[in-house]
Amino acid sequence: GALHYLGPEYKFATEFYLDDDTNLKIKGYGDPLLISEVLVEISRIIGTKIKKVKNIVLDDSYFIKPLTIPGVSSSTQPYDAPNGALCANFNTVNFRQEDGIYVSAEPQTPLLPFALKKIIKLGKKSGRIVFSHNNNECTLYAGHLIRYFLNNEGIETTGSVKAGKAYKDKDRLIYRHVSKFSLKEIISRILEFSNNYTTNQLLITAGVKAFGPPGTIDKGVLAALTYANNILCLKHTHLIEGSGIARQNRITAKDMEKILNAFEPYHKLMRREGREFYKTGTLRGINTRAGYIQNDNGQLYRFVLFINTPGKSTRKIMKKLHSINNKANF
Repeated sequence: GALHYLGPEYKFATEFYLDDDTNLKIKGYGDPLLISEVLVEISRIIGTKIKKVKNIVLDDSYFIKPLTIPGVSSSTQPYDAPNGALCANFNTVNFRQEDGIYVSAEPQTPLLPFALKKIIKLGKKSGRIVFSHNNNECTLYAGHLIRYFLNNEGIETTGSVKAGKAYKDKDRLIYRHVSKFSLKEIISRILEFSNNYTTNQLLITAGVKAFGPPGTIDKGVLAALTYANNILCLKHTHLIEGSGIARQNRITAKDMEKILNAFEPYHKLMRREGREFYKTGTLRGINTRAGYIQNDNGQLYRFVLFINTPGKSTRKIMKKLHSINNKANF
């Protein structure tokens, strides 16, 4: 659905404004890949334009909040990371202990006091924490991280990090960051690493494209179902979010085959093993695998496996399919 509404070359943007009181205002538009490496690049560019700001003001109004995703709980697991218009590092922090002291487990990301406070409160020794919508945690974390990288570039920040609003008519746009990742590249990452957070960011953004801001999960689902029913002619699909984490999502193997038919021009975005391009999915008691098998002539044959028998996997069936392909070469 995201490819249909946004186009394969779509790129997310994030805007940086300066107001009359020298507050730096950051307006997010749902970029799922505002990661530390990207924030370093942004800070370098902003460092060539300004040397001192008062407050860092965060505008996440492009998506409604809190965004409640069916199937996502308030656990500290990365797959339960909440969605939002202005978030960094998938709303997670990876940490460990060295000689009894908490440190970042990722060299490119500092362990900020903002994150450390939550880690100590949870009492974990290592792993990941997830920032939630509670007290605007996820947006504020993005702001604190940006402030850290701005300070590293020699930009002085004299005020605080807080939520607020950017006004296009009053505030001065000093930098519009456009992601180096196209939608096609983001989808390739999703197909390789199964990131629920990123998938729903795309769904919500497609909903905004179809029905206007603010982004909501309902608009995203409606956009996806409109495309599914009107363009793909799916007959038996029930969707309540975009990642597949919610058990209430329903699709038949036949409808999935229709999706694969439409996705065929992009099949190389999928994970590859020999002649197979595929995506797997797992919930408790459910194993799925769908994709394409290529013959000697480069022709693709679609396959869909849905198994809901506990303890069973797709491995044996895939072995048979590959055996048939090798013998018959279709």
